[in-house]
Amino acid sequence: MKFYYEGQVLWAQIDANQHLRHSAYADFGAQARLTLLNSIGLAASVLYGHKIGPVLFREELIYLREVGINDYVKVTCEVIKARPDGSWWTMRHELYRGDGIKAAVITVDGAWIDMEKRKLTLLPPALTALFAQAPKSSDYIEEIKKV
Repeated sequence: MKFYYEGQVLWAQIDANQHLRHSAYADFGAQARLTLLNSIGLAASVLYGHKIGPVLFREELIYLREVGINDYVKVTCEVIKARPDGSWWTMRHELYRGDGIKAAVITVDGAWIDMEKRKLTLLPPALTALFAQAPKSSDYIEEIKKV
């Protein structure tokens, strides 16, 4: 299991119930995604050079255990579904507490947006090849575009 984000829970990430606030889970997932993309050659600077960025359509968080202040978290990231051209994709993140207990599962559906035209776009072929190198889950599904 590869972790794409590891870090300490900060005071600013704690809610009134003294545990990790709901939106902080999403922030950890986003950081893990960006780190994964960077690790396969799709750094933000590369994408921005092509005026392309990732965009989310759905984000689902399933909370399993509480995470407290000063705890350390580790977050995985893998593609669980994608079209062959990488135009649409689903990623799953698992967030673990410092004691190794799985605390949350985050699933996101996304695509790529042309940041100038503000419309969905395909990655250029060279970047599509890089995206194809993203780690895939054991239950990975290649999705065929419905016409």
